Amino acid sequence: MSLALLNINGAVATLSMNRAESRNALSIDLLASLHHRMNELEAAVRTGGPQAPRACVVTGEGKAFCAGMDLKQVLGDPDAPLRLLSSLADLCLRIRALPIPTIAAVNGAAIGGGCGLSTVADFSITHADSKMGFPEVDLGVCPAVVAPWLVRKIGAGRARAVLLRGGVMSGSEAHALGIVNECVPTRDDLLPAAGALAERLCAGGPVALAATKGLLNELDGSLDAALSRRGAELSARVLATPEAQATLRARLGT
Repeated sequence: MSLALLNINGAVATLSMNRAESRNALSIDLLASLHHRMNELEAAVRTGGPQAPRACVVTGEGKAFCAGMDLKQVLGDPDAPLRLLSSLADLCLRIRALPIPTIAAVNGAAIGGGCGLSTVADFSITHADSKMGFPEVDLGVCPAVVAPWLVRKIGAGRARAVLLRGGVMSGSEAHALGIVNECVPTRDDLLPAAGALAERLCAGGPVALAATKGLLNELDGSLDAALSRRGAELSARVLATPEAQATLRARLGT
C-alpha cells in the first residue's frame, strides 16, 4: 500500500496522505512517498498540454488531515528528527513552488506540521468541527519549520500569539484567525467546496496563474530554502533536548 496517493481527474490533481490508521502522522516513509508523488505531479504539470493538471487538492485519507509528526519516530534515533524535519521542509517548498494553484482540503485534525502543511497551500478549506493548531510548545518542541508559513498566512503578530500559546482550535476559530480561507458547515460539504474552487481556478489562464504565483512567492520569500533548512535544524536541536524527549515520552506513555 502506498502511503501517498496521486489521482489526476481531468484538470484537477488530488494528492492524498494515505496513513489513515495513524491519522496521517508524518513519518519518514510517508514523507518519502509524498516526495515520490510530487515527482509524478511535477512531471505531469511540466507537460503543459491540455491533459496537464491545472490545480491540485491536498488532503488526507480517513478522518484526519494530518496529525503532525510521528512522535514515536523521533524518540530514540538521534538522526531521525533532522531527517524527518528536513524532508517536511523540502515538501513545503515543493508544494509552494508548483506552478499551479493548490488547495488544502482539511478534512479533519490538522495538528503541528499537519496544520503547517495546510498553510503552505495557496488556499485552505476546512469544516467547522475540525481540530487545528500548533501545540508544539506544549510538547517541548519548537515549530520552526512551520512558523514561516504561518507568518506568511496570518501575519507576524497573530502567528506569534498562535505559536506561543500552543493548543488547538476548531475549524471555525482557525477561519476567524485566517489560518484557513474558507470554513464549510460540515465534513460532507468539504470536498464539494474544494472541488468547486479547483474548477474555478482551472478557468484561469495557466500561464498567467503560474506567473502570478511565481511573483507572489518572490514577494513573500516563500522559496527561501536556507530559512527552511535552518528551521529544520533548529527544531531538530530542540527535539534532542532532555526536556523535549521527556515530554514526548510522557505523552506516549513510554
